Amino acid sequence: MARLGDIMTASVFAAAPETPVAEVAKNMVKGRFGSVLVTRSEMLIGILTERDVLRAAASGSDLTQSPVSAWMSKDPETVAPDLDSEDAAQMMLTQGFRHLPVVDGNTILGIVSLRDVLATRIRKAT
Repeated sequence: MARLGDIMTASVFAAAPETPVAEVAKNMVKGRFGSVLVTRSEMLIGILTERDVLRAAASGSDLTQSPVSAWMSKDPETVAPDLDSEDAAQMMLTQGFRHLPVVDGNTILGIVSLRDVLATRIRKAT
């Protein structure tokens, strides 16, 4: 079984809560990120995903002015790097999200996506 610390992406895209959604969305597209961790002084306070950006766009809000803090999921579920990828997959499917921040205490280590977890499962099967 793969541990999340072995399959996570260590370089995460982070933004301050006051950053406009339009700016973050532009960087998400450019960097091909499915989510952004919202941090204040390196402390994780939220996560903004592609779904959140779509919800914000559909609202008709001016996304050049609307901060990510207005659209993010606050206090996101986090996991430890030693969590098994199968357990992470179950958690993600049960709770309906596709991105999990990997942390050690208050330190952000990386992020794992449902795609990462499924790719590990497929490699294991072949």
